[in-house]
Amino acid sequence: MNKLIPLALALALTLSLATPSLAATWDIDVGHSQVGFVVRHLVVAKVRGDFNEWSGTVVLDEKDITKSSVNVTIKAASVDSGSTARDKDLRSEMFLDVAKFPEITFKSTAVKVVAPNRFQVTGAFTMHGVTKTIILPVEYLGEAKDPWGNTKAGYAAETVINRKDYGIVWNKSLDTGGTLLGEEVEIAINLEVGKAKPAEAKPAK
Repeated sequence: MNKLIPLALALALTLSLATPSLAATWDIDVGHSQVGFVVRHLVVAKVRGDFNEWSGTVVLDEKDITKSSVNVTIKAASVDSGSTARDKDLRSEMFLDVAKFPEITFKSTAVKVVAPNRFQVTGAFTMHGVTKTIILPVEYLGEAKDPWGNTKAGYAAETVINRKDYGIVWNKSLDTGGTLLGEEVEIAINLEVGKAKPAEAKPAK
């Protein structure tokens, strides 16, 4: 079975509305974010999973959103499908081969505004040693301050990739027709990002 993400994975993963006029860096709050995937099993069921270790930043140009960017790195070995045995297989050479390809990355190359609060984020998605260009449809969910005065924003994105495009081809045919695992991987990305606070100026000596 498979995953990513898409980061994106994937994915995932950029933009915002806000205030200033200079580009600002927003750090992804992994504890309140998710990179998940879904793969068909035995044709009739869906198996879900997540990646537990990843990081990334969104650089938002609030004056010109199209100049914004996103960079995400996922630890492939952090794949978690809720089954120890299955996760061992996913980390093996049959699938993600995490010993050889320890990271899954997404680096944006373009951002396009398609509607209010909706964007297309094009970027280079690398998994299993293969890099391909993907387009993430991103929805901006809003901005708020948490109880400690930190500025937070939210984004969501969903897309589908074919694992065979990334050299992950293992499968078994079923006597009843079809294959054990689906080739398409549904990716769902939910991000909460926090605006990085500017470094405090040091007093002059």
